[in-house]
Amino acid sequence: QVQLVESGGGLVQPGGSLRLSCAASGRTFSTYAMGWFRQAPGKEREFVAAISSSGISTRYADSVKGRFTISRDNAKNTVYLQMNSLKPEDTAVYYCAAARRAMVVVTSLYVYDYWGQGTQVTVSS
Repeated sequence: QVQLVESGGGLVQPGGSLRLSCAASGRTFSTYAMGWFRQAPGKEREFVAAISSSGISTRYADSVKGRFTISRDNAKNTVYLQMNSLKPEDTAVYYCAAARRAMVVVTSLYVYDYWGQGTQVTVSS
């Protein structure tokens, strides 16, 4: 069992920034591809960003490309999501996820084995 704990969410004004962190348990963290997803009320959970096990390859949803950056520190078993130029439509619960069977970046939520509880991000004036 892999446990994931997100932190860093909160309330920010449009144009502001937040940095989300996801701390993972387990000694095999460095072999997992990791991803961030988000879900707004009444909407399906959607892909935001993903990173390969090595941290070399990344992929982003078109809606966040150029504004968000995913990174990881395998020595600390942690993945990050830096969010800049936030918009009201970014408001959602953000989840980190681990794909045990994938070392490369994947965008399908069905590939991910473990999920955190989520952290709320609200962008509003």
